[in-house]
Amino acid sequence: MITRNHINQFISRHRLPAGFHDLIRDHYNPLIDWLIGKRRGGKPLFVGISGAQGTGKSTLTDYLRLVLTEENWHVAVLSLDDFYLTRAERLTLSQAIHPLLSTRGVPGTHDLKLLSTSIEQLLRLEPGHKLAVPAFDKAKDDRTPVSAWPFVTGPVDLIILEGWCIGSTPQTPEALSQPVNDLERDMDPTGAWRRYVNQRLDNEYADLFAKLDYLFYLQAPDFAAVLRWRLEQEEKLAARSAPDDIGIMDRAQITKFLQHFERLTRANFISLPEVADLMLELDDHHDCIRSIYKTR
Repeated sequence: MITRNHINQFISRHRLPAGFHDLIRDHYNPLIDWLIGKRRGGKPLFVGISGAQGTGKSTLTDYLRLVLTEENWHVAVLSLDDFYLTRAERLTLSQAIHPLLSTRGVPGTHDLKLLSTSIEQLLRLEPGHKLAVPAFDKAKDDRTPVSAWPFVTGPVDLIILEGWCIGSTPQTPEALSQPVNDLERDMDPTGAWRRYVNQRLDNEYADLFAKLDYLFYLQAPDFAAVLRWRLEQEEKLAARSAPDDIGIMDRAQITKFLQHFERLTRANFISLPEVADLMLELDDHHDCIRSIYKTR
């Protein structure tokens, strides 16, 4: 049973405002009740949590894990970010396909074979057996050594996969034809990079997303809010990182970095509310103003 002390500790650990209690009461706890109603014996649920950078995917994921663990669920959490290709692999990809692919984040820069293998192993994980799952160090911009990967102990009742492009769909050739920002105009004038990303999204990413039982989407009000919230994330990352960590970015770098994601983020504003089983709509102050369920 989750207690108020558990919740207070959670809020403190995540450096959340006191008003977060309202979000938990009005939106998170009803979602947990909804999930409990979907539980099935013998086969784990596979849930995706999507949303732009800074929308609170990790916070929601951690809260679901906390409460459901107290309800005797075995929860495995996977972040799409932990399955980035290594720096060396992205460098090779950038030399073979397009220089922009050296930057982590967009479809095509993840090791989906490793991710799919991990999911299949989690689905079959026997009681008491352990599985090491990958981890990525954003401050170093590289995958952590296998010896540092966290373990999941079976059996698993729920697999949560969270990531900024979970559920994203490919765009039409017409939509791809015009750049959406300076980075696309200057660094991808022929459209080769965005076409490659789109092709990956239309193939192995679509296959992965089709395996989801349910999709939850955190909807930001606009792209300006995404930039602001991503800057806040970087400040927190910098506060707990070493001074020489190469992955820490300043405001100008963050602004340029987000241009890699702008196209799909804006597309998701339109497409994901139509397909998500739950949408949490956020306002400009990062407060959730309503939960919209596709099915009850």
